[in-house]
Amino acid sequence: MAWIIMEEGEIPHRFISFLNKKRLLPIACSVTKIYLLKILPVIWIALCSCLQVRGQYYLRGEIRDEQKNPLSNVRIRLASSEYLYYSGNMGGFGINVPRSMDTITVIADGFYPSTIPVNADKYQTIVLKARFAPPPKPTNRLLSLTKNLYPEMRERWTVDAETYSSLVENPFVQADKFPETGFAVNINKASYSNIRRFINMENIVPPDAIRLEEMMNYFNLHYTQPGDDSMFNYNSIISSCPWNAEHELLYLNICAKKAMLDKIPPANLVFLIDVSGSMDLPNRLPLLKSAFGLMVNNLRQIDTVSIVVYGGVNGVWLGPTCGTEKKKILESIAQLEAGGATPGESGIRAAYRLAKSTFIKGGTNRVILATDGDFNVGEQSEDELNNLINSYRSSDIYLTCLGVGMGNYKDSKLEVLANRGKGNFAYLDNEKEAEKVLMEEFAQTIYAVAKEAYIQIGFDPAIVKSYRLIGFDNKLIAIQDSTNEIQGGEIGSGHSLMSLIEIEPVKMETGPVTHPSPFAKLWMHYQLPVDTTGHLEEYDLPFVFKPFNDLPDYYRFSASVALFGGLLRKSVYTQKATWDELALIAKSSYDPNDASQTEYLDLIDKAKKLYHKEKKKKKTSKVE
Repeated sequence: MAWIIMEEGEIPHRFISFLNKKRLLPIACSVTKIYLLKILPVIWIALCSCLQVRGQYYLRGEIRDEQKNPLSNVRIRLASSEYLYYSGNMGGFGINVPRSMDTITVIADGFYPSTIPVNADKYQTIVLKARFAPPPKPTNRLLSLTKNLYPEMRERWTVDAETYSSLVENPFVQADKFPETGFAVNINKASYSNIRRFINMENIVPPDAIRLEEMMNYFNLHYTQPGDDSMFNYNSIISSCPWNAEHELLYLNICAKKAMLDKIPPANLVFLIDVSGSMDLPNRLPLLKSAFGLMVNNLRQIDTVSIVVYGGVNGVWLGPTCGTEKKKILESIAQLEAGGATPGESGIRAAYRLAKSTFIKGGTNRVILATDGDFNVGEQSEDELNNLINSYRSSDIYLTCLGVGMGNYKDSKLEVLANRGKGNFAYLDNEKEAEKVLMEEFAQTIYAVAKEAYIQIGFDPAIVKSYRLIGFDNKLIAIQDSTNEIQGGEIGSGHSLMSLIEIEPVKMETGPVTHPSPFAKLWMHYQLPVDTTGHLEEYDLPFVFKPFNDLPDYYRFSASVALFGGLLRKSVYTQKATWDELALIAKSSYDPNDASQTEYLDLIDKAKKLYHKEKKKKKTSKVE
């Protein structure tokens, strides 16, 4: 037996009420003291009673949208326990509940949350209402635009608990009806390393994870320094299309001026690091700690670094610190530990407040968000995050997003944040990629030479019958909601943009030819990082045609990257091409001294085996 005397108020009233109701022991109360007799046997009995009560009911149901489509990966919070559950691939769920009558709160990206009383004796059919955001302002929504063109709708793609924005592949358009098109310029390259992660794990790549312009950006092909009087250098050429013998390819190679490191203004960097429970895996927080450690090596005396964290700990982890205090910064990073929920919204707000308070006029002011994107506290949906980051868009504070993880990686959320935050986006699948992004390409990632950059091209219908942009595919929701303006992007120091446009010519060329007059005109729109004055550069695109096999290697290599993305996506535009043809183009054009290009050949071989295996499985299942 154990005798315990406690001051009044030390025992929770709910526990006392429970014991009284169960008549488990006599309780003597006085004004000042409560006497509990034989407390250890009583606690044992109470615990057994609780265990018998808990989990004896089973709540089943399904979650659908208003069109009766099943909704997967919907968050379900149980009121009685505050535990979080998720719906399955077909929207179904089954939950152990401690009582027959309970309440659940159902939350899904793009839908209004719903709190519902439930009865475990009945099968629940829950319908969520789509969230319609207020009409957007007429600015900055699309990656590319051909006016008055309306694409077909597609469904949202999810894999496990990962989410990707639904994309609509740009179609061919008639040059006589739509002679002008345009697309945003940015340095995002997250798609390629994410594709690599899927293939290395022998998984089919989700179609919406394949963004061709980011695959091109990854290799930074054929950089040429612009002249002193220009921000950009322009090159173009036309050749035969390797996947469609009746078409041609227009190659555009646009290179941004390289900033001189000794002339780069001071940087005010705020590391915003997710330290929530979901980051407690080797390829998440430990990888980020290593990545930021690499980045610290590039800091100068004139640079300032701060660290904000969110998770089990929220707020400023390291106050503004001089770039030369590398030991202090590295020790602060090393002490980070994962745990708790993921209040991403509050972390973003805290980071921007700190960046604003330490703002350097005329300098580089940037928040660097590192996370798997799995926000579960505060504003969470793409629309909510879009509105949140848009409120900081005019602050001249840039945002770089570094994505990590797998299984619950939220690509769609990080892409929204980076694009709306006037910044860039990379995915770190290993330490080698972290070194590439934050050390080898540090200046390109951190120091912008232009912002709000986008390109317009006008074609001559006498030469071009129809055309399609390769990559720069728009999100379905952007096309539905936009008021038809292109979202300009950020261009980093020394970035080389390689973009391709597939052309159906009025007359097919077969040998080298040069027309006396340009067949298209290009306009580059941009602003300098420190002001909002619009700048415009013009470039006449000469009609210079060369057969594909006569092209410089870097042009043919870029065509192989475009074809690689098309085969992974199973695009209707590249369905006549084969994996063997892709491998032949890549092997004949890659640079053996470039590690990334050498690795790319290996990736093609792995993808070929993986996708052939999938094709055989489908044939077998059809026979069965």
